[in-house]
Amino acid sequence: MEDRRIRVLIAKPGMDGHDRGAKVVARALRDAGMEVIYTGLRQTAEMIVNAALQEDVDAIGLSVLSGAHMHYFREVSALLKERGAEDIILFGGGIIPDQDLPKLEELGVGRVFTPGTSTEDVTAYLRTAVNERWAAQGG
Repeated sequence: MEDRRIRVLIAKPGMDGHDRGAKVVARALRDAGMEVIYTGLRQTAEMIVNAALQEDVDAIGLSVLSGAHMHYFREVSALLKERGAEDIILFGGGIIPDQDLPKLEELGVGRVFTPGTSTEDVTAYLRTAVNERWAAQGG
């Protein structure tokens, strides 16, 4: 399906009010031809998953700078499974310690981008991951 555009939801969970990085990534993905839904600040896991399902997204990106990354990724991952939507790619970015990366991978987080990552790396990851998912689903 060459005419199908990748749909990505970018979300800022919790009380973290710093959204510059999320907006930079959202704009880069949009400029790369993806459809981007930015939920804004102070979202709950429930709000994020509801929006992802309503918008029929291929991926959810969480931006977490507050130190609560394990909590929010765990909640979003659990809700995706609960609603039968674990095929939505979950990725994220922010201030996340290296020792938490294996735990996040166990939760089903596909990739975590830390400060200094280029937006081209994020775009390339999503194109690859979503295209692999589409191929696995037969289209």
